[in-house]
Amino acid sequence: MESDSIDEADRRLLELLQEDAGRSNQDLAAAAHLSAPTSLRRVRRLHQLGLIERVVAILQPERLAALLGHGLTAIVEVTLDRQGADLQDAFEARVAPDPAVQQCYRVSPGPDFILVVHCADMPAYLALAQRLFTSDANVRNVKAFFSTRRAKFAPQLPIRR
Repeated sequence: MESDSIDEADRRLLELLQEDAGRSNQDLAAAAHLSAPTSLRRVRRLHQLGLIERVVAILQPERLAALLGHGLTAIVEVTLDRQGADLQDAFEARVAPDPAVQQCYRVSPGPDFILVVHCADMPAYLALAQRLFTSDANVRNVKAFFSTRRAKFAPQLPIRR
């Protein structure tokens, strides 16, 4: 197998890791029909290839709310006044590092960006809006949708051909 290609076993591992990256290597290997050493070697290689960007925990918001408060999740559409590549790069570079921004997508058609943001409450969202949108002269329009419940969170992409 070439060092920068993947095969069916790698695809199975990627799918299984998207479902639950917290499982042990032995459980992962069994589910992928591989030996444990082979599974570990392949997962390390997938990391080295950059196919696995990072491993994160998906928190259960209703249970977490009992401990920390509900917080506020918003899906925000942002339209820029001017859409040159350098201006889009600049906007993305400014908003992506903000800890409240959970996800940032460039999209087309429609708005230029879709952001998923999480704030403690409405005053925190208003501060974020001031910091990221109102103070940017190139932001033409912002439309926020506030989440009342997360019904599903699934793996991002199917890996099968």
